[in-house]
Amino acid sequence: MKIGLNGKVVEAHEAVISVYDHGFLYGLGLFETFRTYQGRPYLLERHMARLKAGCAELGIPFGMSIGELESWISMLLRENGLKDGYVRLTVSAGEGVLGLPTGDYEQPNIVLLVKELPLVNGEAMRLGKELRLLRTVRNTPEGTVRFKSLHYMNNIMAKRELLGLAGEGSAHLMPAHPGAEGLMLTREGWLSEGIVSNLFFLRGRIVRTPAIDTGILPGITRQRVLELAADAGYEVEEGRYRWEELVEADEIWMTNSIQELIPITQLTRYDSDERIEMSGSSAGPMTMELQALYQADTGK
Repeated sequence: MKIGLNGKVVEAHEAVISVYDHGFLYGLGLFETFRTYQGRPYLLERHMARLKAGCAELGIPFGMSIGELESWISMLLRENGLKDGYVRLTVSAGEGVLGLPTGDYEQPNIVLLVKELPLVNGEAMRLGKELRLLRTVRNTPEGTVRFKSLHYMNNIMAKRELLGLAGEGSAHLMPAHPGAEGLMLTREGWLSEGIVSNLFFLRGRIVRTPAIDTGILPGITRQRVLELAADAGYEVEEGRYRWEELVEADEIWMTNSIQELIPITQLTRYDSDERIEMSGSSAGPMTMELQALYQADTGK
């Protein structure tokens, strides 16, 4: 397996980063995940804008151009025998002294990883996934807006709960189905987001999604789906919602850059063995319409 390190392509076992890198010591770094279609990264300009804005706020210099990154991605895909792939771009703060920083960083470490995309099963897509309300609460963001940061512990704790690994007192009354997504609430009880996805639901002709001020990640796919829904004639709304409103939805779906739109056809929660079937236990027409619009936009 070959990976990208600071603009080059090397064997994975040859990639070395100092233990004094503040990404390792303090989780100070950011990352983006996205995928390619016919070898081209989708919405790369938006991913790079988010990454560069976050790096600037953290004092991490990151000046790679979109053209440079596209060439690097193409090279790495080719070296790994992939036409298309799941891509993760990480910018770590770089080496520093032991102790919190006293100024901006000078030399970040940039890591590029690729792997095969997950296989898409049409029938599994139609049947959708379970969404499990978790006990784990969404933490507050690092700043005014949540970074896609290397400090990912809240998400990992949520994942452990979903898998039944969170320890005594956290076991589910009924296990989540394989592939289920977990949903976190804010401390105030508002719907926030999934472990690796943003949340949407439909009531009537109104597409609703939790607002950025709930502390969620401003997802790139989330924003594009909002635009596509508005262009298709749906009213879109960002706000603060409760679990009870989600239960009453006509359709529910999640979004992320790798899986695109994921239909949710069953709701469960950590403190109950009840399973609530949504949209007739199959992907709803609005979800499939938006999925088709999204795929057309990618050129898929």
